[in-house]
Amino acid sequence: MKRLAGILILLVMAAPAWAAKKITVEQLKETLISLEQAKKSDADVATQLKQLELTEGLTRKTMDTLAPHAPGPLASQELDILAGRSAVLAPPATELPATPAPNVATQRAILGKAIDYVTKVYMQNPHLTADKTTTRYQDGVDNIRTNSGMTSNMPNVDRAWATPNIFMRLLGSHTEPVESEKGIEKAGGPKVKAQWGQNGQVSEGGPGPILSVILQEAATGGKLAWLRWETIDGRDVAVFSYSVDKKSSHYEVNYCCFPVTEDTGRMWEVAEPNMQTGTTWKGFKEMVSYRGQFFIDPESGAIVRIVTQADLKPTDFVHQEDMRIDYGPVTVGGSRYFVPLRNITLTEVVPNGDNYAARYSVRHTLFDMTYKNYQMAH
Repeated sequence: MKRLAGILILLVMAAPAWAAKKITVEQLKETLISLEQAKKSDADVATQLKQLELTEGLTRKTMDTLAPHAPGPLASQELDILAGRSAVLAPPATELPATPAPNVATQRAILGKAIDYVTKVYMQNPHLTADKTTTRYQDGVDNIRTNSGMTSNMPNVDRAWATPNIFMRLLGSHTEPVESEKGIEKAGGPKVKAQWGQNGQVSEGGPGPILSVILQEAATGGKLAWLRWETIDGRDVAVFSYSVDKKSSHYEVNYCCFPVTEDTGRMWEVAEPNMQTGTTWKGFKEMVSYRGQFFIDPESGAIVRIVTQADLKPTDFVHQEDMRIDYGPVTVGGSRYFVPLRNITLTEVVPNGDNYAARYSVRHTLFDMTYKNYQMAH
């Protein structure tokens, strides 16, 4: 009953959501040129870009053509954010190859090559180390209520209802060593002393799902379908969509931690009664259905990119986990291996959890992770 009351309070008291203006990549280009011609400052251009959201993917090639129109580092950073937030979207139709879709037999042959590539090449990768740099951008609440145990929330009500920061901004970045073996990044690396949020929130963008597991689940218990051709690094790759239902899924969404607050009674003081609450911390951990795309080199079967999108409910503490991993070749010890080069992860969470004493809001986070300096592990 208390939790239901809290949810009702959230629905009634939540402020109207601010909505970004949705534009295409071509409209973004026109906007930048117009601002350049008007001789707007770096700060002015950045402010304009903050209020936009792309409906198409912003590719690296297009980014390179837009960069000269950004007057400074603030505008350039906003372009990076726009590119990251559109990372799982298809690029404009004008950037896609005009090549007709292959016949069914050719599609099956490409998928067969991909299975061979994952099992005979990617999963045979040796024990490797790399330097992983994680850059984090975030919007949302600045002051998350972090009290735990029995306490009074009433004196801090102004802080609890503070207006969220609606624009995504750079929080920082850090580099740490990571290890991988048979194409799987090992968990439990060195502890990184980076304060991403006042409530220790919530994830630092993990290594991502295991490529071989996703391919197996999509090929056996899921649905695979031809989607389109797309050009990546100058080569046309075959893009297949896939979906895996919850029954066949081993995709786990795991975030920690969210405050859960309940009334524990009232403390009657001389002046006035004071409401008492008890706050505990609860993780979100659930096996979910998911969907996405495979990007496959039709000649070698190499998977050059994978997109995963978890299917989550509006009532969950986690609303979104979209991930794109780009793979490419590196030479280590005179041998050539295909490895992850970049991981872009987009999340939306409810940082206040069930803490109905605080304002209801959502927090969007963009993790941009790059892997460099691959070496043989000792």
